[in-house]
Amino acid sequence: MAEDGSSLAADGEETAAARLEAGRWLFAQECRFLLGVADLSALPPGDLPEVAFCGRSNVGKSSLVNALTGRKTLARTSNTPGRTQQINLFALGPAGRPRLRLADLPGHGFARAPKALVASWTRLVNAYLRGRAPLRRVLLLVDARHGLKSVDREVMTMLDQAAVNYQVVLTKADKVGDKALAEMAARVGTEVAGHVAAHPDVLVTSAETGAGVPEARAALAELAASDDGGS
Repeated sequence: MAEDGSSLAADGEETAAARLEAGRWLFAQECRFLLGVADLSALPPGDLPEVAFCGRSNVGKSSLVNALTGRKTLARTSNTPGRTQQINLFALGPAGRPRLRLADLPGHGFARAPKALVASWTRLVNAYLRGRAPLRRVLLLVDARHGLKSVDREVMTMLDQAAVNYQVVLTKADKVGDKALAEMAARVGTEVAGHVAAHPDVLVTSAETGAGVPEARAALAELAASDDGGS
């Protein structure tokens, strides 16, 4: 006998609630800074799945890391573009048995730093994104007020060519009205659909209000290492 619509809806709600709870539980665990990397040779072994936070300078990468982990000062934030100048790695999960590694990357595009330094960290980021074996997903952060820019599209094309899975996250949603935000999300979603390596769902978040943070946690929890005796 086929299930009626109410039963299917209930199953869907239960699945969504379970995903949100898995994300809440994972990000309630200890999260600690591991190291800052300015050279790929200094990266730790690929013994954990990694998620990278990528995007233009000052788009809110460090703020989202802090919001996800519920720790206001875990990742250093600044209003000055270019504050993050190396790959900052964090381990999420119990000490001795972490589940996920987070990588807060230097920003693409304009930064208040010498051009040679910006070029150096851009090469570092691009090499990491193209060649890091344990990288499970790149979160490409995009300011909800401005949408996708040329530098974002360049990163998307690079990730498509490297077959690296990525997901667009609109940030600073609290700074945009509801109608404009919905239109931006739809416009970005339409463009994302044309990219082979992109996750189809566009996340909409605000580190300030916490909007969309539980959903982002749920998405990342699905990528974490299992807790069945493995890493």
